[in-house]
Amino acid sequence: MKYTIATLIAGLFATAAFAQTPATAPAPTAAAPAAKVEAKVEAKSEAKAEHKHVKARKKHVAKTEAAKDTTVAAAATPAPAK
Repeated sequence: MKYTIATLIAGLFATAAFAQTPATAPAPTAAAPAAKVEAKVEAKSEAKAEHKHVKARKKHVAKTEAAKDTTVAAAATPAPAK
């Protein structure tokens, strides 16, 4: 019986000591930088896609302008008389 009472008292002391220790909070700092990095990568890829689109548009406009110039030059020259 003394052994059982001693075990219960030791258990109460252990429980009291465990209850008094401050709870450790999970580290949210690891998730925040990952989200920042992901957002940065996404923004960078969007910027690259936008740059690619603008570059393709400029190329298309340049081709169109060149085609218009040759068409106008061909229309301006008179056809040879037969």
